[in-house]
Amino acid sequence: MSTDAPTKPLSPGPDHPRWIESLRDGTQVGIRPVTKLDAAAERAFIEGLSPEARRFRFLGQLGNPTSALIKQFTDIDYDHEMAFAAVIPDGDHEKFIGVSRYSAASDGSSCECAVTVLDAWHHKGLGSALMKHLIDVAKSRGILYMYSMDAAANNDMAELAKYLGFTHSGDPADPTQVLHGLWL
Repeated sequence: MSTDAPTKPLSPGPDHPRWIESLRDGTQVGIRPVTKLDAAAERAFIEGLSPEARRFRFLGQLGNPTSALIKQFTDIDYDHEMAFAAVIPDGDHEKFIGVSRYSAASDGSSCECAVTVLDAWHHKGLGSALMKHLIDVAKSRGILYMYSMDAAANNDMAELAKYLGFTHSGDPADPTQVLHGLWL
């Protein structure tokens, strides 16, 4: 991971730093905030997820994403939400290969997070890089606790959560789900 992670609260909006990360295989990718202009890239990203990745990300099957979902994922309220995209060049545009995001509780003390990476980019350190930037921003904004609800069968997420220091507990109401939590 690059060492130029933010050390002070970031201003609201998409004018945050852009990082270049070198993955385990030496590939360099950009990480930047998601903006309203990214609807097509977000749609292509979700549609490019394998059925298993979609099931793990959305905790169920998702067909084609609706316009409302794409708007929700790209029209970010930077005061209470953050979303980062890992991007690579794709002609004159950028292609999303991974996304991390959080949405803060109304009191700002905790947030729910998610990270998703295209299958071809698994096991290269991309999920870790995305989450480390997300964690840094959450800390800088005074969020105290970050959590995610995940499918119990999602072994990659369990490994990533453990690596990042998240705790792991079963969901007593649903044995097919687990809670990963991190005190910031």
